[in-house]
Amino acid sequence: MRSDPADYELVAPGNLPDVVALLSDQPGEWLPIAGGTDVMVQYAAGKLVGRKLVSLWNLPELRQIELAESELRIGATCTYSQIRAHEVVKSEFSLLASAASWTGGIANQNRGTLGGNIVNASPAADSLPALLVYEAELILVSTRGERRIPYVDFHKGYKKTQLASDELIRAICLPRRFSGYISYSRKVGARNAQAISKVCVAALGRLSNGLVNEVRIAAGSIAPVPLRLRETERVVRGKTVDGALIQVAKKTAAGEIQPIDDIRSTAAYRSAVLGNLITEFLQKLAADGQSA
Repeated sequence: MRSDPADYELVAPGNLPDVVALLSDQPGEWLPIAGGTDVMVQYAAGKLVGRKLVSLWNLPELRQIELAESELRIGATCTYSQIRAHEVVKSEFSLLASAASWTGGIANQNRGTLGGNIVNASPAADSLPALLVYEAELILVSTRGERRIPYVDFHKGYKKTQLASDELIRAICLPRRFSGYISYSRKVGARNAQAISKVCVAALGRLSNGLVNEVRIAAGSIAPVPLRLRETERVVRGKTVDGALIQVAKKTAAGEIQPIDDIRSTAAYRSAVLGNLITEFLQKLAADGQSA
């Protein structure tokens, strides 16, 4: 059954202090909405639980991409179109730029926001593995002030996060220390555009004297939350990339994930594809790292 617009209330305070004051006065009553790409899907299906919506769209405090010497700060309601077009994102955070280009079609990229993708907490979200690999931090804001947390700690379970009922994500912070890394990203879906990932991977690596000096691997659609594959990283780090190491990495990764059977794919397929993508990444790291 479709939703009835008369059942909903939408307010647009127009500034961040008034929004967080509203959330503080009535915690849990108001659902923040920015681009609305996920919310409107639920609304159209008659499954949108929240009845009181507060708009974050066009709040200047949340729409800026700010550059500092040590980090890039992306406002929570920056759209994918903004992100993929930003020169520093393209040059220093290419994994995030790629993920932004995969997310839906152009219309969705013009409305969909990075903060919304994080809060929606889908394990299949394209941008989240890139944030894990880049060791992003989140700035959360409420009337109590701001707090900064590592993004890796944000997801507590399927659709469960650290965000309190009176808080918003204000910004996503990316440290500017990944120059010289070999980057790799892949999304496997039913088609090239407007498809939810069956598996997506983001990875960074660097060789020194033929050995894997540093490596970061994260994946989505393979567990209740997006995962950083720490144990796989551990077994690869300090080694020469060869066929034996690739097999160990694939086996280790399979033990770290919790894939499921659903309408898009099967657990066995997801596990096999993840192994193939890790193989592809390590082969690229070996080839490109020698010439870097």
